Amino acid sequence: MNTAALRIASPELPGRSDAVGIGLWVFIGVASTLFALFLLAYVMRLSGSDGSAITLPWQLWLSTALLVAGSVLLQRAHATTRGAAARSLLLAGGACAIAFLAVQGWAWQSLQAANVVLASNPVASFFYLLTALHGVHVLGGLVAWAMTLRAGPAHAAWRIALCARYWHFLLAVWVALFASFSWITPDVARIICGVPG
Repeated sequence: MNTAALRIASPELPGRSDAVGIGLWVFIGVASTLFALFLLAYVMRLSGSDGSAITLPWQLWLSTALLVAGSVLLQRAHATTRGAAARSLLLAGGACAIAFLAVQGWAWQSLQAANVVLASNPVASFFYLLTALHGVHVLGGLVAWAMTLRAGPAHAAWRIALCARYWHFLLAVWVALFASFSWITPDVARIICGVPG
């Protein structure tokens, strides 16, 4: 088997982790641009005459805490040198991500119980769209997390580092979304967009 074929067949060879790391940075850049564009569209729509803020459910604070905890646990897993300890921290970080998704579903149920449904107003539509898009990215992270759990101890370190990096990205996006939904009111959106009050 030639060297090029061996590199393709074996993702654990030196250089492969660098390529995957660069690929993750590219993905994070693309996903960040996608979320930024959706947030800009949200602000522009909120500045319209029919823009009205929604009352955010308290569960979003719990889901934020879970995402922070998951990010911290994965960073600690990356910094830990012992295999068993790193695996325990990795498991706990993934459990936080699963709990985050469950709490997000609970938050959606609370909104629907308050008659804040997808078609009720533009802000609700954007809220559901952006939180669902973020949830899809969390699910994708859980796929990589599961693959990292299955990796042997000799090859898990760089995979844990990539998982930690991705979780930090998920946390940063979530904080931006949560802050936007919390602090950008229709009046603030009109100021940002230069719409006369």
